Amino acid sequence: MNDRSRSQWISLVLSPILMAATLAHGQEQDAEALAKAAQNPIASMISLPLQNNTNTNFGPQEKTQNVLNIQPVWPFSAGDSWNFITRTIVPVISQPALTPNGSRTQGLGDITFSGFLSPKVAGQWIWGVGGIALLPTGDKALTADKWGLGPAAVALTFKGPWVYGGLINNVWSVSGSGPNDVNLMTLQPFLNYNLPGARYFTFSPLMTANWEADSGEQWTVPVGLGYGKIFKLGKLPVNGQISLYHNVLKPTFGPDWQLRVQLQFMFPK
Repeated sequence: MNDRSRSQWISLVLSPILMAATLAHGQEQDAEALAKAAQNPIASMISLPLQNNTNTNFGPQEKTQNVLNIQPVWPFSAGDSWNFITRTIVPVISQPALTPNGSRTQGLGDITFSGFLSPKVAGQWIWGVGGIALLPTGDKALTADKWGLGPAAVALTFKGPWVYGGLINNVWSVSGSGPNDVNLMTLQPFLNYNLPGARYFTFSPLMTANWEADSGEQWTVPVGLGYGKIFKLGKLPVNGQISLYHNVLKPTFGPDWQLRVQLQFMFPK
């Protein structure tokens, strides 16, 4: 075999290998980009997270509560420089009896709608500001029966494999026939560490403060850890995540533990 034939043979053998390696590298980069988008609450990407929260020892009877949050995210262009990111949370609740002779209640809870204005071209920090609205859509035993409004903000940054930031809002009741006013703050810090293969560890506890409650009964503060991975169902990218949190600070009848399982269906452009 002469040198030219040998070179042609080597090229013929190596070309498919190089093409496969290039394709695999490109797919890994795409998966990592999707992982970062999934960890950005105001990414300009349509997505549908289905988040199931199982809360143990909830209520005076210390039973299990289950809350499935359907959380569609829909971005809109707001001119050349801004995006408007909408986030809706539709809770489907299975709540245990609150009295010894009561029965479990299942149905729709109150819907919250958030909107954030966010720059299309971000600097080191990605941020958005806007507002939140509370809609009294819940079934009789699962609603505050109040309309509410308030401010909302989010900020995050990426640094190597790390993602850190937080989301905050506070909603006040403005009308409605419910017996109790609403003044509720939600604070969600998040700290993620990304691994190869579009996998990551996540710390994203949902802290709340009910300012209308008595002193010592206002705060719920969870501590825990989660694990997530981007995978595909057919051609559809999905962000799967599981987390476990323990409430180190909670009201008297608040839950002790929360198991969070989430599937986020993503529709990148």
